[in-house]
Amino acid sequence: MEEILWFVSRAAGLVSLLMLTGTVVLGCAHATRASTGRWQRFTLHALHRNLSLLALVFLAVHIASAILDGYVPLQWVDAVIPFVSDYHPLWVGLGAIAFDLMLAVLVTSLLRQRLSQRLWRAVHVASYAMWPVAMIHGLGIPGSDSNLTWVIAMNGACAAAVAASVTRRLLVRHPDTKARRAMAGTR
Repeated sequence: MEEILWFVSRAAGLVSLLMLTGTVVLGCAHATRASTGRWQRFTLHALHRNLSLLALVFLAVHIASAILDGYVPLQWVDAVIPFVSDYHPLWVGLGAIAFDLMLAVLVTSLLRQRLSQRLWRAVHVASYAMWPVAMIHGLGIPGSDSNLTWVIAMNGACAAAVAASVTRRLLVRHPDTKARRAMAGTR
């Protein structure tokens, strides 16, 4: 049974990374107001939101199966409080930080109508740190699958997709950005 949980944990972690990568790519596309005749902005927004929720589900499976597996000494608190784990505290701690950031984005997004735009945006921008922290967590945790060619290729493809999306996000400005910012400052 433990072996199954180990496989579930590793697979759910990899699927979470893929979904988190997709979430970052779609979030960057939405922020730059990317749209086509086939993909309107509201479609990108909905896909971004739903993919991030699905990533959270797979992340929960990843965490739960790693703890329930019992092969390594992980506790529930290790998933939330960084660097307290007896098992590879640095790598598990980075995973906890990524999880905490993901929860912060979830909670502030659920409360978006009750929060200031500035606070919501600050937390959402901080989520850009979530992806590399999660990636480093996955690269650092020891495991026999970390050196598989397809896992290395997947990590490289995810890194390339996020790098391209974030670069585009930093370089592309929609024509009405200055107008919106000026309007927000006058309120």
